[in-house]
Amino acid sequence: MPEQRVSEYRFSFGPWNVHEGADPFGPPVRAPFSFEQKLKFYRPLGFEGIQFHDDDVVPDLMEKSPDQILQRAREVSRMIGDEGLVPEFVAPRLWEHPSTIDGAFTANDPANRRRAIERSKIAIDIAKELGTRNIVLWLAREGTYIRESKDSCRAVGYLLEAINALLEYDSEIRILIEPKPNEPMDHAFIPTIGHALGLAYLTVDPSRVGGLIESAHAILAGLDPSEEMGYALFHKKLWSVHLNDQNSLKFDEDKAFGSENLRRAFNQVRVLDDNGYGTNGEFVGLDVKAMRTQPVQISTKHLANSREVFMRLLEKVRTLDRKVEQQYIEARDYEGLDMFILNHLMGRAATV
Repeated sequence: MPEQRVSEYRFSFGPWNVHEGADPFGPPVRAPFSFEQKLKFYRPLGFEGIQFHDDDVVPDLMEKSPDQILQRAREVSRMIGDEGLVPEFVAPRLWEHPSTIDGAFTANDPANRRRAIERSKIAIDIAKELGTRNIVLWLAREGTYIRESKDSCRAVGYLLEAINALLEYDSEIRILIEPKPNEPMDHAFIPTIGHALGLAYLTVDPSRVGGLIESAHAILAGLDPSEEMGYALFHKKLWSVHLNDQNSLKFDEDKAFGSENLRRAFNQVRVLDDNGYGTNGEFVGLDVKAMRTQPVQISTKHLANSREVFMRLLEKVRTLDRKVEQQYIEARDYEGLDMFILNHLMGRAATV
């Protein structure tokens, strides 16, 4: 049995998860909600934490002065406080600006690499105003469309330089690297949590660099998300998760958690709960988007559903008869173990 479990999980999502239905193949199909309207959804849906990109907090960020940026950040801090919400992290959005077409930290143009670092420092300033020390780096365009266009060895050095620059800019922040194998680039330089943690240990302060694992990103790498989580948990560097689901190797779908593979979802909940995730205040992030077909007035069901699936699977994790499970393992009867788990998930009584 696990030595320590969290008594009550805290859940988070980002404003982008209340989505207008656009996908890589079509434009928005639902009317947008304002930022203020979205803040009203959190508590009734059972969520306490709010995730941010830098420009979720400060729209048109690059067109504002430092004083304007900090003033807006203070306003948003008051707004989320009034709603009883806690900021989980801020992530610099480094994949949409024209200067990041060829990557941000790994762009071939040194001026663009400098711009990416400066924007990330602004995200740190915003995070401090909001009251979070977590900075998420989704290294979205840090890769190649054409392998010969970049030196992959040198690119890792550029990433290290950027992360060190941010760590040295502020001695309190923690950096959470969110790996993904592809999309929008064909090939990413940091595709898995193993790559991310390998980079973390090379930084000037490895104690402040960890990881954020998204279920779909692991699946897109052909990996099991629970195993990726277990790897990071062993290193004590799993500082956030984005739980969702994914229908095999295609574009990042952000389906509701457990909607494609309930057993795979069960094992994610299990590895988190069995290894004390949440006991240091970590959030269960649900990075999910409503189906394109969903009417606007019921376009938050995916969030409520994902949270409910997590809680129901948590009950399955905590009611699993570990003694019976161990008997199967000791007998090396993995066929029996397979059916035992399936029966448990289907609500049937255990048999040996």
